[in-house]
Amino acid sequence: MQPQSPPPAVTAQLQAHIRAIPDFPQPGILFRDITPLLGDAATLRLTIDQLAVPLQGVAVDYVVGIESRGFLFGMPLAYQLGIGFVPVRKAGKLPFKTLATDYTLEYGTNVMEVHADAVRPGQRVVIVDDLLATGGTAAATVTLMQQLGADVVGLAFVIELAALAGRTKLAGLPVHALLTYP
Repeated sequence: MQPQSPPPAVTAQLQAHIRAIPDFPQPGILFRDITPLLGDAATLRLTIDQLAVPLQGVAVDYVVGIESRGFLFGMPLAYQLGIGFVPVRKAGKLPFKTLATDYTLEYGTNVMEVHADAVRPGQRVVIVDDLLATGGTAAATVTLMQQLGADVVGLAFVIELAALAGRTKLAGLPVHALLTYP
């Protein structure tokens, strides 16, 4: 996977559909709301198309979506790429035998799980979520995939909050973000 920046016109269109909400979910957090993007068909299609750009010609077996907004982008990306989708969920939401790992996010801690048979050793996956902040959730998902023996070919995000340095927890892996905010 070779991450690349979208053209300026694409960046402008995406930014026009991201709403900034201060003090959500708690004081001091500036929440980047993607619901306007989801509600605009052309921008949603553009987002999925741009997430797919660095994956063209790359052998990938699964898109791994992180609950819950990663599902919103991961499923249509998997469909577009013609590959399967693997959900990674918060603890207690998957009905079969799972693997679990703890992680820290910018305003708390949590546990992520994946079905123990979600991927086989050697299968190639790309991890997708809406936002890269501190990197805790993404790093936990990388850990889960590696525990299953998967080869993580990269991670793709709609938004990256650069000041929170989430990429440092993903060192050595290609990271593709459509928008980067300081």
